[in-house]
Amino acid sequence: MGFSGVDTLDSDGVVRRLRTAPDELTPAEARSVAATLLADGAFSEPYCEWLPTWYELALIAPVRYADRRLRRVAAAVTEGASVTATAPRFSRPTDVRIDGAPALSRVSGFRERFLLADSLLHLEWFDHVAAADGIEVSTDLVARTREESLSYYGGDRDRFSPDVRRFQRHLFADDRWVRRVDEAYSLDSRLFGLWERLLRDERRRLAAD
Repeated sequence: MGFSGVDTLDSDGVVRRLRTAPDELTPAEARSVAATLLADGAFSEPYCEWLPTWYELALIAPVRYADRRLRRVAAAVTEGASVTATAPRFSRPTDVRIDGAPALSRVSGFRERFLLADSLLHLEWFDHVAAADGIEVSTDLVARTREESLSYYGGDRDRFSPDVRRFQRHLFADDRWVRRVDEAYSLDSRLFGLWERLLRDERRRLAAD
């Protein structure tokens, strides 16, 4: 997307130090790592609220456990570098109206809710983490992406403006992250497979649109 600041941190170097010598993280690196962990931990519970009740009930316990674990790791990282980091507040359906209507009033199926939730919450996740990494993301682009995405996936809009479509195509690329997590932990999870397929198909559809 051409954002300024993408090279502020050496991401590969940060990953290596986090694995082998976390005490050697610089304050900027520690802040980035902690902000990402906190955002990851806070992401899933609000996401569940956008999806059918059966999904939320099935995942709420492991989601909260993962959040606690990630918060503990983030706290250790920030303490070691004497920095602070915060978690973002993600939107929940009760917070949002789309084209004047309740957020979930025009979506019903799992796929529709999943894409609506990802289009909004992944945008919020990226905006928070990018700020911690020193990446400059246009506030106008974020605002337009939020507005257009809500209306496109949950309202009346039938197409994205070109830069918003490109931005969302990149945001939907987390299908690759889902696959790596599934493979790294040998989960062979049908749920992870479903997430990956939905995200990949939407990313490809946006690329071809």
